[in-house]
Amino acid sequence: MALAASISEEIKSAMKAQDKDRLAALRDIKSKLLIEATKEGATGEPDDAAVLVVLTRLLKQRMESAELYAASGRTDLEQEERKQAEVIASFLPQQLSPDELQEAVGAIIRELGASSMADMGRVMTTASTRLAGAADGKAISGVVRTLLSTASPS
Repeated sequence: MALAASISEEIKSAMKAQDKDRLAALRDIKSKLLIEATKEGATGEPDDAAVLVVLTRLLKQRMESAELYAASGRTDLEQEERKQAEVIASFLPQQLSPDELQEAVGAIIRELGASSMADMGRVMTTASTRLAGAADGKAISGVVRTLLSTASPS
């Protein structure tokens, strides 16, 4: 089942269960997906890759908001943001550990034959596509930069 369809099914389940917190998070996801689907050049319902991009962006926003609320002492709002972040995260693939990320990026570098920082753009494009949802773009970039600047992987 496509991610977008899965989210729609979860909305129905949350409505039946009267789970207001989960329903609010799912409706927010659905509204962002509808915005994505109606953008200029869009071809109907977004595919799973586009849904992963939207979910990753939403998760990052929720976590940043939670941190801001925590810093300002608003634990009630922080908890609400974290609950919604959990719902969003449930649709994303499991995050790679730092070691797994380094291994995956190393394999991509070897596959592409990248050997210097000049190849960073090419490696980032491939790595971002393959690891979408499983790792943060900033983390991917850091590992790519480290591996390309030290020595070419063998």
